[in-house]
Amino acid sequence: MNRREVFLVVAVATNGVIGNDGKMPWHISADLRRFKELTMGKPMVMGRKTFESLPGLLPGRRHIVLTRDPAWAEDGAEVARTPDEALALANAPHVAVVGGAEVYRLFLPLADRIEWTEVHAAPRGDTHFPAFDRSGWAENQRESHVPDGRVPGFDFVTLLRKPAA
Repeated sequence: MNRREVFLVVAVATNGVIGNDGKMPWHISADLRRFKELTMGKPMVMGRKTFESLPGLLPGRRHIVLTRDPAWAEDGAEVARTPDEALALANAPHVAVVGGAEVYRLFLPLADRIEWTEVHAAPRGDTHFPAFDRSGWAENQRESHVPDGRVPGFDFVTLLRKPAA
């Protein structure tokens, strides 16, 4: 049976922060490279604020923007109003969900995998990853990186949803 895989790509600080004032509160080049590798060639689902925080359209990826604003449109963005509409629009075997907090909250129940960058810092922030029951997930892989100058330590973690009992 061919099944679509929905996966989240997120960097989360120790205190749950994922953003501050529309930006990430850290700059980790390795995480940006990993984000590119994970999303290249795949449709990305994101909220409007996340789309507007990007430096522009990211090459090699479709940008599906989930928004409640019926008038919102932007060149290069495909608009969806619901998670189901976004997934239908994606129409792909692998769909990356890339933020923000509300979009992560909507897609957590649908996700098969989470590509989690665990940032070992506790920056100020106004956006947090939604609380979820991590007992329903199994850590499949972890790659640790030590702090380097102004770059905090971080781990790349792959979480897989445990099969339903």
